[in-house]
Amino acid sequence: MSRESLETRLRAIGAERYHDKHPFHHRLHGGACSPDQVRAWVINRWAYQAAIPMKDSAFLSRCSDPAMRREWRSRIEDHDGGVDTGGGLRRWLKLAEAVGLDPDYVASGQGILPATRFAVDAYVRYVRDMPLLQAVASSLTELFAPSIHERRIEGLLEHYDFANPDSLSYFRNRLNEAPKDVAFGLAWVLKHADTPEKEDMACAALTFKTDVLWAQLDALSAAYVEPGRIPPGAWQPGEGLL
Repeated sequence: MSRESLETRLRAIGAERYHDKHPFHHRLHGGACSPDQVRAWVINRWAYQAAIPMKDSAFLSRCSDPAMRREWRSRIEDHDGGVDTGGGLRRWLKLAEAVGLDPDYVASGQGILPATRFAVDAYVRYVRDMPLLQAVASSLTELFAPSIHERRIEGLLEHYDFANPDSLSYFRNRLNEAPKDVAFGLAWVLKHADTPEKEDMACAALTFKTDVLWAQLDALSAAYVEPGRIPPGAWQPGEGLL
């Protein structure tokens, strides 16, 4: 398979399986979510956001190539920011505050759905334990992220009072950060997936990552869209508010 054919195969996985197609995102972007459903999404998505720099740190601990470490470490800086300012995690907590949640409550990780924890933990373990090719390939969902961020910004601004440039700054920043990251990751995968077996490994890794993202939204929908399905220990509407 040529590099072009492998890239086409990878992009086809996203076209079929990326979580922009999940019904919860259609509800969210279309203005159909209640304030508590939006809050539940912000709380549970925090678990994933907070894990990203940890999975990237685990990746760097296994990477012996200094050039690759130099390329990859910006991902941690993008999310953690500097000592005092910046970073995607701080921007996510601005969104939490805008929807009426106490940022300290969200940052504590309280109220996360059990299935969300399992999915996020599985992703961190995957990046920590699998061959580097699969660890890098699992990040290639970023190929499809800018389009969902654009639709999200447009939909939230149209339908929700909390939405403004400050509260949505996480998504605006990712429009610039994600393409930079994925350009390196995609080129690396296309270079190193140089046998049919490795091509299959790369595609399986991307499929796994789409499953991780989809599973989180399945859990969110089951708990907060279908009444009476919130599991013990998960966030209850009214908790953790400002």
